[in-house]
Amino acid sequence: MLIVLPPSEGKTEPRRGKSLDLSALSFPSLTPARERVIAALVELCSGDVDVAAKTLEVGSTQLDLVALNAGLTTAPTARADQVYAGVVYDALDVATLSTAARRRASTRLAVTSSVFGLVRPGDRIPAYRLSGGTSLPGLGPVAGVWRSELGPAFEEAVGDGLLVDLRSGMYANFWRPPTTARVATLRVLHEVGGVRKVVSHFNKATKGRIVRALLEDGANPRTPARLAEALRDLGWTVELDGPQLDVVVADL
Repeated sequence: MLIVLPPSEGKTEPRRGKSLDLSALSFPSLTPARERVIAALVELCSGDVDVAAKTLEVGSTQLDLVALNAGLTTAPTARADQVYAGVVYDALDVATLSTAARRRASTRLAVTSSVFGLVRPGDRIPAYRLSGGTSLPGLGPVAGVWRSELGPAFEEAVGDGLLVDLRSGMYANFWRPPTTARVATLRVLHEVGGVRKVVSHFNKATKGRIVRALLEDGANPRTPARLAEALRDLGWTVELDGPQLDVVVADL
């Protein structure tokens, strides 16, 4: 089983640590594409700050993010699961997983990244700011770069197992699984008085808690139906509709 997470917009900037070593990252086939994206991003952010800020869609109070990108190749790095922050990652809370669950996370989790394509939790990366919807001068849309590169990396990571795709729509555009792949997606529905609706913040938090529970339990389902069974065994209310699992919660 491979569980694929979206990156977080907010990131924890490492204060110390060695600089980026692309050769040490998982999925080495992505190195040339990573080099192209990084070169375009650093060049943009080393030039006119206002142009860079407009391209990256950051406000006048966030110009430090432009400088962050300009120093991408020399900045300190940390484990990806320490750099990515936000609701999903707070709920997942990798640092407090049991030893066995952290070991499973190292092989069963991956994160889609605008800069690095796909990374494992233990890959050392710097903090950066680059949305999946950005188009970089001289390179074009970031999503287009990864769309032509990510297939082999995903296939390597998934193998003949189940892909549990938790990416948001923007990052799902980076790579679409072939129709022959075994894929499960999750949707979290909040039910109150018989009425169900998606609530973005709690959707993310619940997905983080679900991933944490799966890692702690050790379940390794190979089909969406088996995944639904595993989640029910863990106490979740799950309805299956083809590859989509609806997880229904009453309390947020």
